[in-house]
Amino acid sequence: MERLERQEQLRRAKQVATAAAEAAGRYAKERFLTAYVVTEKDEHGDLVTDVDVEAERLILETIRASFPHDAIRSEETGWSGVEGDWLWLVDPLDGTNNFAIGLPAFGVAITLLYRKEPVVGVVYESVTDRMYAAVAGQGATCNGEPLNVSGAMETPLRKRTVGWIQGHRVQKEPGAMRLKSLLDESCKRALRLWAPALLWTMLARGQLDGIVLYDSEGDDLYAGVLIAKEAGAAVLRFDGTPFDGMDESPYLVAGRGDAPEQLLRLAKDASSA
Repeated sequence: MERLERQEQLRRAKQVATAAAEAAGRYAKERFLTAYVVTEKDEHGDLVTDVDVEAERLILETIRASFPHDAIRSEETGWSGVEGDWLWLVDPLDGTNNFAIGLPAFGVAITLLYRKEPVVGVVYESVTDRMYAAVAGQGATCNGEPLNVSGAMETPLRKRTVGWIQGHRVQKEPGAMRLKSLLDESCKRALRLWAPALLWTMLARGQLDGIVLYDSEGDDLYAGVLIAKEAGAAVLRFDGTPFDGMDESPYLVAGRGDAPEQLLRLAKDASSA
């Protein structure tokens, strides 16, 4: 009975997360390339807009209507609700900097965790109207169609396109710059999109061969990771162990086929340089 109740809760959570992400993402698309208020969040020039704030309000309102007692950590508001087994992570506008300069690469990321393990992940790509969703152990979908990037694939790095994600606090850290430079030299293309959740969905869709993530933990991370893993991608720490749970300072490689092993070797080469 307890297992059935848990499955029903996850089904409802996925439904709520999907509805919330779609509402926020469509609102952002309506506001794109219109007048909006842009404010710098820190000394490094990270941005927040009034669209972030309103999109977040729409999401939190939707989640609280169905799960009023769950804790929520959201990009702009921070922590709310009662701490317990269940935690929602919300990034209402993943890719704010892109949005602010008129680059149509942004979306919404929502994750539900149970005892610090991601169990539901949703990413909505606003401009293309793509809805990605995953429940732990049940696979991943894009607009309802299953995603699957598992299976053997042996391709040299020089023919691979790889995503690069770094934490905002990293800036020009020498270790990060060495690794990014190695990626640029070794791969067909190293793509930095400034919308991390969308890179994870590209991996889940098979349009990226791999991802290297350098010290980047945030509300946009876990939905994308869950979707990629449920689609069959491997996600590993820099020490080669599988990435599970939460981490305040993650260093990860991910990919399909032998890409993770190739990327791990690059990370090792960069650290020993």
